[in-house]
Amino acid sequence: MSNFFLTIYTSVFLLILSSFSSAKSNNFDLWIVDFKKRAVQYGISNEVVNDIMSEAKYLPKVIEYDRYQPEFYENTFTYVKKRTNSKKIRKGIDLYKKEKSIIDKIEKEFLVEKELLLALMGIETNFGNYLGKMDIVSSLATLSFDKRRSEFFTKELLILLKLVDKGIINKNILFGSWAGAFGNFQFMPRTIRNYAIDYNNNEIIELKSIEDSFASAANYLNKIGWRKNYPCYTKIHLKDNVPKKYLNSSARKINNKKKVKFFKKYIHKSDKLNINDNLLAAIITPDKDIIPGADTYTPAYLVYNNYEKILNWNRSLRFALAVCTLKDNFKNEI
Repeated sequence: MSNFFLTIYTSVFLLILSSFSSAKSNNFDLWIVDFKKRAVQYGISNEVVNDIMSEAKYLPKVIEYDRYQPEFYENTFTYVKKRTNSKKIRKGIDLYKKEKSIIDKIEKEFLVEKELLLALMGIETNFGNYLGKMDIVSSLATLSFDKRRSEFFTKELLILLKLVDKGIINKNILFGSWAGAFGNFQFMPRTIRNYAIDYNNNEIIELKSIEDSFASAANYLNKIGWRKNYPCYTKIHLKDNVPKKYLNSSARKINNKKKVKFFKKYIHKSDKLNINDNLLAAIITPDKDIIPGADTYTPAYLVYNNYEKILNWNRSLRFALAVCTLKDNFKNEI
């Protein structure tokens, strides 16, 4: 008898799940119809809208990835260590040796360290080895249909279609990350529109090529205010007397910035800090409020203007720490 009821319950559950999936799919189809109208109003040709959006699909896996990003659950030590290991350093050095002339030229022209460019490419795509195989139109459509950040991703999708419509991006190579990012440095459509450049002058932006991708990344960093040869962060050991209002644990906005000399009274062995006292800084405690049971004061870092520029690239405290750490590791090896 119990097996009979178990079978009935299972069948009912599967029926409900199937109905839910079907309803989700139907609602997505309706969303596509509305989006196409919005895209045409945005100034994109009917031909491109229908061509690109005709194959767009709802991808449940994308929602899973969105809800389970490593920046949300790995502690700082684990996150940074995974992304700055010796294997990654060797790969980056090999790439630099192979492309030295073009990378050096870009560094000199855009005033952005080659070590930083290598670090970003290494962490974003493992030097072009993991560019992503997701259909980014479907990814962006799925995230636009989802409620968490709908308007942001809808705008990204509109920008992507506009780039295709203008012939800036080839419609046949729209494969990348689950979040809709593309190329060696994982540019979102908005970043492509604002900062990507055709560095080799072949009349199309190829973000999977070394020339265009490195130049575009350097152009982006230069335009947002990266300062060459300035530091990103200093790891510190905080005293217990530091007021909690000075502890930043969110990447959304870094608050309560002061000159380094102001914070010294809250730092153990502050006399050993090899940093300009007058540099504007803030304190971050990246594991607080994210990792259950994390110590409020450990790990802790003084972060500077350049660190915040990396947050513009990816709004994650751990990502920025990993990039700056790998950058410094490259500087010691190249």
